[in-house]
Amino acid sequence: MQNVLILGSGCAGLTAAIYAARANLNPLVVEGHEPGGQLSLTTHVENYPGFPEGILGPELIENMRKQAKRFGAEFKAGIVTEVDLTQRPFRVIAGKDAYETRSLIVAAGASARLLGLKGEKELIGHGVSTCATCDGYFFRGKEIAVVGGGDTAMEEANFLSRYASRVYLIHRRPEFRASKIMVDRVKANEKVEFVTPFVVDEILAPEGLVSGIRVRETHNGSTRDIGLHGVFVAIGHNPNSIIFRGKLEMDENGYLIPRSGSLTSVPGVFIAGDVQDHRYRQAVTAAGSGCMAAMDAEKFLEEHKD
Repeated sequence: MQNVLILGSGCAGLTAAIYAARANLNPLVVEGHEPGGQLSLTTHVENYPGFPEGILGPELIENMRKQAKRFGAEFKAGIVTEVDLTQRPFRVIAGKDAYETRSLIVAAGASARLLGLKGEKELIGHGVSTCATCDGYFFRGKEIAVVGGGDTAMEEANFLSRYASRVYLIHRRPEFRASKIMVDRVKANEKVEFVTPFVVDEILAPEGLVSGIRVRETHNGSTRDIGLHGVFVAIGHNPNSIIFRGKLEMDENGYLIPRSGSLTSVPGVFIAGDVQDHRYRQAVTAAGSGCMAAMDAEKFLEEHKD
């Protein structure tokens, strides 16, 4: 029987573990399919407070993990496949392991959608990125591409033009899903060049760093190479919430919806991090929401004499 079971081991889950452990709740963290979350795929983090020279993403995660362990948090590898939230204690299945817990913190995160190209995932942090806010600064004075056609892609193209010398906005259709005002704003930006209707066929990285892309015209199939240093994939995220469908409130895109703070519609279940945040998606906001969830769980257990 667990007091607090935490699903996910990114910034939100680890911060929740630190706070719950310091409250003597002996939390158990089930690490999930991507231990460490999206930060574990990031090389240099320069916008997390307290690190003026920056810190490597995996190093920041490892520091948080050590901190949580120091206060008594336990960790288990595993991917949760089933949850029963109909009564307390809640029941959670992860592989061959079954857990019962008085409270549950869902910090399962979200996974950025990728293009599905060969070597793409391995190049994250080496020229490929899914976060303009995180990585734009590293591409000062360089040419880059943004792939996508929604509001996020438009926002990122505009944002990245502050740093890059040229931004190629690549989309498979001449029309965009983005709002007209966003499209007009980007079209007025002299640093942005629209490349439509094209898809990215290949990311060129002969030395292990992005040096260009090969794009294909969707109508006639002709290809051309564009030399650049960065590829920002802006085609959305998928929250890791599928096992909670029909059990917790979520929006049309699968993001879990809090009732108040980190509280959900099920008493004793709390949410934190990118699984409930489609707007900010930053390490520091994930950590803050993890703190909130742990404090809410502690208060809940006190109120229920657990």
